[in-house]
Amino acid sequence: MEQVISPVATELLTYSVTEMTVNVLLALCIGFWLAFIYQFTHKGLSYSQSFTQTLIFVTLIVAVVMMVIGGSLARAFALVGAMSIIRFRTVLKDTKDLSYVFGALALGMAAGTSNYFLAVLGTFFMTVLVFVLNVTNFGSVYKSEFILRFRFNQNGDSGAFLSAIKEFCKRSNLLHIEPSGDGNSLMQTYDIAMRDDVSHSSLIERLDSIPDVSEVVLIASKNDVDY
Repeated sequence: MEQVISPVATELLTYSVTEMTVNVLLALCIGFWLAFIYQFTHKGLSYSQSFTQTLIFVTLIVAVVMMVIGGSLARAFALVGAMSIIRFRTVLKDTKDLSYVFGALALGMAAGTSNYFLAVLGTFFMTVLVFVLNVTNFGSVYKSEFILRFRFNQNGDSGAFLSAIKEFCKRSNLLHIEPSGDGNSLMQTYDIAMRDDVSHSSLIERLDSIPDVSEVVLIASKNDVDY
């Protein structure tokens, strides 16, 4: 008796077991590699371990989703409807993180649809681009930036700390002044660029030596740190 295979069953056999295994393994490798280069080249204070792990999950899940969809338009619309139930409320602090998410999506799609050469080629060029931008510090306006904060006694002479800032910095901009509750002091915030021939510790020591200055804090801000 001849066995009849339904069209639905035939449609489900879009990928072989070997092909699915290779797709999943390639997606995992790409996900871990993206997470590694993100961790290695990350700058600033907005690093998140959860986001790093999410890159791996996104790459793998997208690869699986592409294999589930296959060439079926009906399954594609069904998955879109199912995914619309999920609400993503996480706000990315660094806009560059969004490029990693899109990279994980695109490379996961390439791995999930068995486009191995495209997946490997895309991963290679994305890696080269990330490291070139990181090494050259492309897009940076200043080579050295700091956020300087200190408390100043209003009854003192402001010329002392102004001359110190002028001596140690090649550029300084007053960002914020916040009076204390008792009205006796001011918390001042400056955006500064240190001179090449001086150290930041020298500036801190100089400001600490001024009687009317206290609570000196210097924050490296060349990676867009919010003050």
